Amino acid sequence: MEISNGIRGLRFRSEQQSQQSNTASGPQGTRENQLPQRFNVNGSGTMNVRIVRSPKPLIARKIRSLFSKSQPDTISELFTDERFLSKFFYYFAPEERGTLCQVCRLWKNVLYHPKFWIDVTPIIVCRQLSRHDDQRSRFYESLQQRGFDAVCLFGATDNEVSDFVAHFQTYKKQIKAVSLRCSNVTDTGMEILFKKLPCLYKVEISGCNEITETGLWSCLNPKIVSLTISDCINVADDTVGAIAQLLPSLFELNLQAYHVTDASLAFFSAKQGYILSILRLHSCWEITNHGIVNIVHSLPNLTVLSMSGCSKITDDGVELIAENLRKLRSLDLSWCPRITDASLEYIACDLSQLEELILDRYTDKEPSRTSLYFKRLRLFGQRKLRWCSERSMTPFWCPT
Repeated sequence: MEISNGIRGLRFRSEQQSQQSNTASGPQGTRENQLPQRFNVNGSGTMNVRIVRSPKPLIARKIRSLFSKSQPDTISELFTDERFLSKFFYYFAPEERGTLCQVCRLWKNVLYHPKFWIDVTPIIVCRQLSRHDDQRSRFYESLQQRGFDAVCLFGATDNEVSDFVAHFQTYKKQIKAVSLRCSNVTDTGMEILFKKLPCLYKVEISGCNEITETGLWSCLNPKIVSLTISDCINVADDTVGAIAQLLPSLFELNLQAYHVTDASLAFFSAKQGYILSILRLHSCWEITNHGIVNIVHSLPNLTVLSMSGCSKITDDGVELIAENLRKLRSLDLSWCPRITDASLEYIACDLSQLEELILDRYTDKEPSRTSLYFKRLRLFGQRKLRWCSERSMTPFWCPT
C-alpha cells in the first residue's frame, strides 16, 4: 500500500508539472515567475526538472527489505522459521509449551525465551529430582534460561534447599518469590534460603511443621512485602511478633494458625498500620472480638480483610469492623456461625466502598430482612456477594 501511494504521488506530481509548464507559456506572466521552485530555466531556454521523491521513503524501503527476504514455501519450512514460531507458541498454555520444548533443538531454543514464561511458577517435586549432579545441573540451568522469578519447592529437605540455592548462586537476584509446601525444612534450611537469596520479596510457607518461631526470628528478610504461613503447627503469637517487628514493609499477610490469640494482633506498629493493606486470618479459632479491637486500632488502612473460620467472632466484632475500617473493599466472614442479620445491617450502613462480601455458611433467620440488607448493599455499590446458607448449601452470587 505504501509503494502504491508513493507511485501515485510521483504520477500526480509529474502531471502537475506538465500542467504548470503549459500555463507558464501564457501571456499573463513570464516563465520564470510562474514556475515552481523545483523548475529551473537555464540560459538556453531549456527547463531542468528535479524529481520529487516519495513522501515516505523510509517506510517503502523497509517494506522492500521485508519482502526481499526468503519466505517459507512448505509446511516443514514454516515450522522451522523462528519468526513464525515466536508468534505461534503464544497460542499454547505453559503446560503445553513444556511438552513442545522436547520436539527439537530449534523449538527448544525458541521456547526458552523468558517472554513465554512470564507469571509462571514451576513446581519442583524434590523427590523426583535425579540423584546425578549433571542431570540436576541441566534441570536448574533450564529454569535459569527461561527466566523464572518464582519457584515452588514441594517436599524439600535442608539438603535439597542447599542444592537448589547452590545452583542458583550466580542468578540469586533472579529469584523474587519462593514457596515451600509440605516440606521437612528446619530452621537451618530456612536460614540458608533467606541468606543466599537476598532479593526475596514474596514468601509462602505451607505444611512445614519443622519450622519454629526461633527460625523465623533469625531469617526473615526486611524486604518481604507478602508473607503466607499456613498449616505450620509451631506458629503461635511469637511468630506474629516476629513478623510485626522484622517486616516493616509488609503489604500482605495471610495467616492460618490454630494457636494465634488476640494478643498477637496488638504487635503491629504504627508504620505497618499505613503500609499493611491485606490481612487474611483463616481458621484462627482463638481470635475473639478483642482481637478485632486490636486490628482496628493497629491497622486502620486495611482494604482486604478475611476472618474466615474465626468462629468466635460475633455481631459486636462486625460492628467494630464496619465503624472503623471504612476503606474496606473486600470482606470475608465465611464460616462464622455467630454472625446474624445485625452484622449485615452494620455492613450495609457503614461500608460504602465495599466491593466484595463473602458469607459462606451463613444462617439467615429472617429471609425477608436478609434480602432487604442485600438490596441495600447493592445500592451502596456492591459488586459481588457470595452467600451460601447451611440449609441450601448452594452458593448465591449477586452481581450488580
